Amino acid sequence: MSPASSAVTLPALTPVTPAPLIERITSDDEARVAAYVARASAASTVRAYRSDWRLFTDWCATRGYQPLPATPEVAAAYLAEIADVGTTFSAGRPLSKASIERRLAAIVFAHRAAGLEPPTTQTGAATLSAMMRGIRNAKRSVRRATKRPADADVLRDIVRGITGGTMLDLRDRALLTMGMMGAFRRSELVRIRVEDIAPHPRGLSITIPFSKGDQAGVGQSVAILEGRRIEPVRHLRAWIEAAEITAGAVFRRLTPHGRVTDAALSEQSVALVVKKRAAAVGYDPALFAGHSLRAGFLTEAGRTGATLFKMQEHSRHKSIEMLSTYVRDEEAFRNHAAEGFA
Repeated sequence: MSPASSAVTLPALTPVTPAPLIERITSDDEARVAAYVARASAASTVRAYRSDWRLFTDWCATRGYQPLPATPEVAAAYLAEIADVGTTFSAGRPLSKASIERRLAAIVFAHRAAGLEPPTTQTGAATLSAMMRGIRNAKRSVRRATKRPADADVLRDIVRGITGGTMLDLRDRALLTMGMMGAFRRSELVRIRVEDIAPHPRGLSITIPFSKGDQAGVGQSVAILEGRRIEPVRHLRAWIEAAEITAGAVFRRLTPHGRVTDAALSEQSVALVVKKRAAAVGYDPALFAGHSLRAGFLTEAGRTGATLFKMQEHSRHKSIEMLSTYVRDEEAFRNHAAEGFA
């Protein structure tokens, strides 16, 4: 057979009509995105990304833009709007630099989870990048409102103000002291289970199976010293024994009548407890949040001369740089250059 007669004839190619523009992604696409987000992120990040992605797709729907894949121009228009004016998609107010960057991160993550090129790497991404630099510069001068850390003195004031012996009092004392002495994130604190606690001659060891800083789920151990001032171990044991908790979540919701339930506290509940108990002893509750407990440990550790490496080991921060703000003010006055003549 000659080469000419053995040639394969290809079928004629039929032009493909582009799919019509749709306002929303399909439920299957959305499910795949949500599944990858859930596998790759901590619980709080999952909620944030899911919410951020929904807001972006809703914004696209109102304007007839395609959210997946989104062009750099569409992403830039969305971010510029929520940075500049208060809308439904920005909780009614211009958003902070960190919030805008998180919205962009959610868009990028959704595209990658769906196997699509994100707007940040497409042709024309230079405009989006330049706009984000402009947003960072514009918002750089806006000082972020920081919450007051519940350091050792503040925490002792708050705990001493809890004078009762009700189940609520016992739980809150344990929650506050453990939260501060473990430098726990709210999400870590409410997920502590009885099975995660191991006794130690000097206190307790708490295993955190999964956290924001350990998204691979390797597990981290936190040493809780008993001490003689804050006494987190004593307060924790008093709560667990009184509540008759033998397994499952340690910090639980109570009914209005003070009965212990099987449901773990929410992350928001931690902030509410901190605010309520701070207000009860005369502090302005607006200055406190759930993060005040974690910040309180780091502030106190820096004040008393703990090294950044030991602080990082205990707080489980990914980098030393993230801890610098907790020690900067104290270091500024330690061995001051004017010590000899001021």
